[in-house]
Amino acid sequence: MPAEGSIFLGASRKPDNSYQQPEELALKYANRHGLVTGATGTGKTVSLQVMAEAFSAAGVPVFCADIKGDLSGIAAIGEKNDFSVKRAEEIHLDPYDMHATPVIFWDIFGEQGHPIRATISEMGPLLLARLMNLTDAQEGVLNIAFRVADEEGLLLLDMKDLQSLLTHVAERAPELSIQYGNINKASVGAIQRSLLVLEQQGGTFFFGEPALSISDLMRTTTDGRGLVSVLAADKLMMNPRLYSTFLLWLMSELFEQLPEVGDPEKPRLVFFFDEAHLLFDEAPKALLDRIQQVVRLIRSKGVGVYFVTQNPLDVPEVVLAQLGNRVQHALRAYTPRETAAVKTAADTFRPNPDFDTFKAITLLSTGETLVSTLQAKGIPSMVQRTLMRPPASRIGPLTADERAKLIATSPVSGQYDRAIDRESAFEILQKRAQEKVATVEQQQAEQDSGSWTDYLSSTLGGGKRGSRQTVAETAVKSVVRTVSNSLGRAIVRGILGGFKR
Repeated sequence: MPAEGSIFLGASRKPDNSYQQPEELALKYANRHGLVTGATGTGKTVSLQVMAEAFSAAGVPVFCADIKGDLSGIAAIGEKNDFSVKRAEEIHLDPYDMHATPVIFWDIFGEQGHPIRATISEMGPLLLARLMNLTDAQEGVLNIAFRVADEEGLLLLDMKDLQSLLTHVAERAPELSIQYGNINKASVGAIQRSLLVLEQQGGTFFFGEPALSISDLMRTTTDGRGLVSVLAADKLMMNPRLYSTFLLWLMSELFEQLPEVGDPEKPRLVFFFDEAHLLFDEAPKALLDRIQQVVRLIRSKGVGVYFVTQNPLDVPEVVLAQLGNRVQHALRAYTPRETAAVKTAADTFRPNPDFDTFKAITLLSTGETLVSTLQAKGIPSMVQRTLMRPPASRIGPLTADERAKLIATSPVSGQYDRAIDRESAFEILQKRAQEKVATVEQQQAEQDSGSWTDYLSSTLGGGKRGSRQTVAETAVKSVVRTVSNSLGRAIVRGILGGFKR
C-alpha cells in the first residue's frame, strides 16, 4: 500500500535484481507537472492508465485523451491473469484488487461520448489563427474582427457567427481600415476559406453551445474518488492540429478560470496530454510563449500537467525544465537523433551510482521504467529502475454496448447532448441587413411616389399658378400619395384617361 499522501507506481530494482523499494509520487508535488516518454510499444498507455487509476483513488479528477481506444478499459473491472499476478508478487503489491474506475466519456464529434463544445469567443484569435494556420497578416485581420465584435456587442458562438462577422468586416473595410489599420479583402477571403476547411474537419461540431463547464471535469463520486474524463481521440487524431489546439484551449481555460490555491495537499485536477509533440510542432513564438506561461503558472491553480510523448526532444527545453516528475520507458539508440534523445532523457535525471542511466534506457523491458519524482522540498529523487504496477482495471477497450451504457448513466447525461443556437452575431447581422434593405426599398418607394406627384401636377395644372392649386390637382395628388405599387399606378392612368376624354 502507498504511504499516505502518495500514489504507488511500482517497485525499484535493487542490486540483487529484486524489486523491493516502493516508488511513489507524492500528491503534494503532483501539480509540479510530469513527463511520460518511451518508444511505441513500451507500455506508455498502461503507465498512463495506472497513474489515472491511482489519482482517481486518491480523490483527484483526471482528464486524458484516448488515442487508440485502449484507455476506455479503465471503466471496467480488470481480470487477473498469470502475468499480472506474477507482476504484483514481484513488486509486493498486496492486496492486488481488481476494480473499475469512475469515468465520463467525451467526444468532440458526439459519437463515443458527450459532445465537447467551446464558443468562438472562448477560443480567441490567437488559438484560431493557430488552428487555421493563418499568416501574420491574416491573424491581424482576425484580431480586428474580434475587436469589432466586442465593440458592437456581437456574440461569437459558432462558425456561422464568425463567417458573418468576416463578411461584415469586408463590407466595411475602407471605414475600419482608417480606425484599425489596413484590412485587405484578400486576407478576409483567405480566412473564410480556412474556415471552410475547418468546417470539413469537424469544426462545426466543436464550436457552439452549450459550452463545456470546467467544473464538469473536476467531479468526484459520493465515495470520494475522482472521475476520469476520457476524451475519444481516435477520430480527432485525423486532424492533429484540431486535437492539439483543443487541448491547449482546455489548459488555457483551466488557467484563466480556476482561482489561485498555491500548493495544495493534492491536485485539483491532473491533465494528461498524450501525443504532446503535436502541441509544439510548427508552433509560432507567440503560441510557444503562451504554452510556457500556462505550464509555469497553472500549478498554482492546483492543476498538474503530464505530457506523454515518444521522445523527450519533442518538448521544448523551457517546458521540459518545468516537468518535475518523470516516467521513462525504453528508447532505442540506432541513429544519431535517437542517441541524442536518449542522452537528453538521461541528462534530465538525477544520477544513480548503481547503474548507467543512458545504457539503462536502452535496455528497459516492456512495463519497466526509470522513475524520478519530487520529494521533500521539491527535490527530485535519484532515478530508479522501476517495474510498474499492473492496472486494476481492464487492459483494452470497452465494447460499444458497455460504452453506451456508461454514457447514458454518466453524471452529465443530457447536459451537453443537444446543441443550442441562441441569437448571436449571425442573427444580429442578418437582421441588420434585412432592416437596411427594407429602409432602402421604402426610400425608393417614396422617391417614386414623389416623382409621380410632380409629373401629374405639371401635366394637369400646367405648372404653378401662384400658391393655389385646382381642385383636380389636389384630388389627383391625394390619390397618388396613397398608391405605392404598380396596380395603383394603373388605376391613376385610367383616371387620367377619363379626364382627357
